[in-house]
Amino acid sequence: MCDLDTLQDSIAYLQRTPFSRRQFGALSVGAGMAMMLPPVANAQAVTERDVEITTPDGVADAYFVHPASGSAPAVLVWPDILGLRPAFRAMGKRLAESGYAVLVINPFYRSAKSPVVPEGANFQDDAVRNTVMPMAQKLTADTHVTDARAFIAWLDQQSAVNTSRKMGTIGYCMGGPMVMRAAATAPARVGAAGTFHGAGLATAGKDSPHLLIPQMQASFLIAIATNDDEREPDAKKTLRETFDAKGLKAEIEVYPESLHGWCVIDSAAYNQATAEKAWGRLLALFESALA
Repeated sequence: MCDLDTLQDSIAYLQRTPFSRRQFGALSVGAGMAMMLPPVANAQAVTERDVEITTPDGVADAYFVHPASGSAPAVLVWPDILGLRPAFRAMGKRLAESGYAVLVINPFYRSAKSPVVPEGANFQDDAVRNTVMPMAQKLTADTHVTDARAFIAWLDQQSAVNTSRKMGTIGYCMGGPMVMRAAATAPARVGAAGTFHGAGLATAGKDSPHLLIPQMQASFLIAIATNDDEREPDAKKTLRETFDAKGLKAEIEVYPESLHGWCVIDSAAYNQATAEKAWGRLLALFESALA
């Protein structure tokens, strides 16, 4: 099963999954969205800008944010299916305040500049799905690889990036397979990787991301939503066995009472308590692995 098929299965599952009134509550956008996140202890002052990056398929728009002085380890962020938007800018900025040079990309640059959906868009809306699904269908295992190469090369040309230290990469939902392929594409460069409610990490397909683990050198954090685990109960075992066979460190956990999307602040499934647990585990991974 390809990544997109797995994502479509996730959609069907989520449409049958009840959410509470609290989870469907109105969410703020833009600057107000950052206020939803707990403050960063000893937050660093940061510099932020929109950038354009040339790839084999065109020019990708992205958001680059990093500590205002010195250089820092790079982190490449792959958003979920709603793409680069205020929520991911806020999350990227928070990571930069923790001491990282963060690039959040628009995965749909081949089709449109970001944002590709209006503020407050809900993936369960037909109009939103009809907008993003055709864009997602243009992405393949090959585009994941070519994009990863282009974005990593761009990061390594930036004075704000400390290239003497390993880099990290993280992804959400459909960004999960992109993380896996980035780690396999640049194994000597990527030292830490994290996926949050990643879709299609271990499938029966010949291009399943988990089959690339033997090519990786990164330590991993794989945070799994409860309802994703219910739909694919064997995926975590497959991942565990494959990481162990390679001898790579991998923290693989199903987060109790979490729903797909729980780590993204503008998601109806956002759960701050469990999202903060996953965020804390990510920072611990980066601190230990990005030497």
